Amino acid sequence: MPYNEIGDRMIVNGNEILIKAKMGKYAIPHFNINNLEWTRFILEECQEAKSPVILGVSEGAIKYMGGYKVVADLVKDLVKSLNITIPVVLHLDHGSSVEVAHNAIEAGFTSVMIDASKYDLATNIAMTKEVVKMAHEKNVSVEAEVGHIGGNEDGTSSSVAYAEVEDCTKFVSETNIDSFAPALGSVHGIYKGEPKLDFERMQKIANLTNLPLVLHGGSGIPDDMIKKAIQCGICKLNINTDLQIVWSNAVREFLKVDDAYDPRKIIKSGEASMKKTIRDKIDLLGSGNKI
Repeated sequence: MPYNEIGDRMIVNGNEILIKAKMGKYAIPHFNINNLEWTRFILEECQEAKSPVILGVSEGAIKYMGGYKVVADLVKDLVKSLNITIPVVLHLDHGSSVEVAHNAIEAGFTSVMIDASKYDLATNIAMTKEVVKMAHEKNVSVEAEVGHIGGNEDGTSSSVAYAEVEDCTKFVSETNIDSFAPALGSVHGIYKGEPKLDFERMQKIANLTNLPLVLHGGSGIPDDMIKKAIQCGICKLNINTDLQIVWSNAVREFLKVDDAYDPRKIIKSGEASMKKTIRDKIDLLGSGNKI
């Protein structure tokens, strides 16, 4: 069974929606969550658009929100209480160690990313195999990375190291991962200059691995490049910075005209702008009405 049952609702693992996206030539939006309100805004808009969604949670967000179990319970309870019927994946984003992945799996996450790309290929393979074994025993899907996605999660800069095609095929054949995030020229955070995606490399890796490919650093990539990437095998686009920017801009504008101090009112003031961006991304990726 591809599902983890939550009362009368279902939360799925990544395979359940990414394989369909691969076959249908569209991509699933991965939106990072940072608190209860963001989780609710994303779920409500994706439900309205009838789009499957992956809720990504970084280690930093897990710590901020109170721990793995708090995050998992929050998402599961919101799915039930909001009457969410779209497929939802609860995903660990950029898990830095086997222990972190284990903690997420035990808490009830339905998908995990083990990111050992900073190590040599042999170590990356060994760590990923360990995560795959424990994850697949619990019906949890696994994403992993080869090469180095540019930028950092905190918005600081770093160089891009494109994934070698031969490394990718070796990695996939030896690890049995479910989705794959090779470094293809994207960066985390705000782009300094134009993105330099290597579409030829992307297509080769997609053909040789036959896995759903993941493009990290999806914020700031021009729409035409994203559409081309989907045609070249990208099935999941990670989006975080775009939502942070539109939400924070809306809140700043709200506070210019309203001296509110109630945090509920302040946080909610960014809801409309955030939901519009979510819908725009769904339309771009073609994931709407796919349930």
